[in-house]
Amino acid sequence: MVCLQLRGTALGDVDAVLFDKDGTLSISEPQLLTLAQARVFLCLEQAESALDAAARLELRPLLERAYGLRAEAICPAGITAVASRDHNLIATATALVQVGLGWPEALALSERVFAEADQADARRSADHTTRTSATTDGLLPWLEQLQAAGVACAVISNDDMAGIEHFLDSHGLASYFSALWSAEHRPRKPDPAAVHGLCAQLGVPAARCALIGDANSDLQMAVAAGIPHQRALGYTAAWSSPPPLAEPHPLIHSWSELSLSGP
Repeated sequence: MVCLQLRGTALGDVDAVLFDKDGTLSISEPQLLTLAQARVFLCLEQAESALDAAARLELRPLLERAYGLRAEAICPAGITAVASRDHNLIATATALVQVGLGWPEALALSERVFAEADQADARRSADHTTRTSATTDGLLPWLEQLQAAGVACAVISNDDMAGIEHFLDSHGLASYFSALWSAEHRPRKPDPAAVHGLCAQLGVPAARCALIGDANSDLQMAVAAGIPHQRALGYTAAWSSPPPLAEPHPLIHSWSELSLSGP
């Protein structure tokens, strides 16, 4: 049996650790900031013929609040940081309805904006002007420690499979993870059944797992799925401002604070 420890305090025996990706495994804020800014710009551009100047002026702050856009930062609890792509699209369409578009027109415009933003991101990646998100500091030694101890690792994320696999492959991390659960799986997080589905892939009961994420929805999902409260761990070090995580979940400020003990 392998015992998980945080700053020397035992959290219990574990057979597997489930990791969120964005804001936990990866420092995703710079890429998410660029994406949110592009969506705002393209939405205003696409709406120029459909909305008058006053409505467009009202639209920008609505979108920025919806996306969690701050001055050169992203709110770690906002929908850009936490929610899936389709939830972000619905929020965009809702903002457009608030300034006067009908729902069908708002949804169609949002879909065009998101498609164009995705194409622009793909072009930047192909031109090597952007790179995949960096890993959080000290991640690799922690993964190596888990692997050496025989503790399985898995990713549970609202990114799609291609995004998860690209991140892991880009950093040479794929071999450390035994299973992936993406936005394309059903149910997806934060449904506790997503944890059960991932645990079934691993062949490990939820009660023998830890989950590490940077959002309250991750931690609430973990406990609802049967992961002990003390092993639903909040990671705080990937954002320019720490995410507002609920106490009394244990908080991790550096991967070096975690360790393993056992036979």
